[in-house]
Amino acid sequence: MAPSASIARHRFAVLTAAATYVLLFLGGLVTSTGSALAVPDWPLSFGQVFPTMTGGVLFEHGHRLAASAVGLLTLVLSVWTVGREQRPGVRVLGIAMLVAVILQGVLGGVTVLYKLPLAVSVTHACLAQTFFCLAVTMAVVTGPAWGPPRARPLELGAPLPALAACATAAVFGQLVLGALVRHTGAGLAIPDFPLAFGRLVPPLETPLIALQFAHRVGAAIVTVLSVTLVTAIFRSDAADRRARRPAVLVLALLVTQIALGASIIWSHRAVVPTTTHLVVGAALLATCLVVTLRTGRAAVARAVTHDLRHAVPA
Repeated sequence: MAPSASIARHRFAVLTAAATYVLLFLGGLVTSTGSALAVPDWPLSFGQVFPTMTGGVLFEHGHRLAASAVGLLTLVLSVWTVGREQRPGVRVLGIAMLVAVILQGVLGGVTVLYKLPLAVSVTHACLAQTFFCLAVTMAVVTGPAWGPPRARPLELGAPLPALAACATAAVFGQLVLGALVRHTGAGLAIPDFPLAFGRLVPPLETPLIALQFAHRVGAAIVTVLSVTLVTAIFRSDAADRRARRPAVLVLALLVTQIALGASIIWSHRAVVPTTTHLVVGAALLATCLVVTLRTGRAAVARAVTHDLRHAVPA
């Protein structure tokens, strides 16, 4: 493929990931404003393509329009990738994106038609984060800096790829808990912060309190793993410098996310901090994923060097 065509596809992949991020924000607004059933039918809205955009309809139908735009971008990107990409894994990624966006659209319709069943609503939220991860991965692996791993000096360092993958998995698990908290109405089940009913461990008298407390415990786990990961990256000479830049962002997003989580309690679930908390969580997930991809790539490069050294006779 010509370099200009490859760069164009990378930029289109970045556009698709950015549009998906905006869609996550709009989806968060729908939930935060209680507008999920402002439009009672699907795929049309009050039997129309463009209903009057007032009140909750503005949020819900705006979300549908943005979802349609992301679906179209994904279709173009997937066809473009399958048709022009030489790497089989990246072609599979393109197909996975298309399948995920179609399934996400269907789940979105089911949530409306069946009046927000909890299992479907939470699955819809989790698949949205999964699709965002796929889009970010596509943007990374189609970049001009992402070619075949080149051999580099073999250095011993911390198991950064495994640690980064654990941090990424922990953030995703925390987002799943966050979706459960949001869709079960457990956001204020514990009304104070940083304590819980004035204690470190609250009385787990109801499922909503237990769920809210589990979310807080998850935040502590994410914090420990993220700080450990960033510390390991900056202490390791083997870490690629392109992994250190997003590592700084991980810390910044982590601090912001904790502050937003506190402000949700203190503001009694005001729309702005509640919605921003969702998208900053998505940004943290994406950033940890980028760190995982880049440290994994560096590990592969070191493995290539190791194999070459053992293949060449002394």
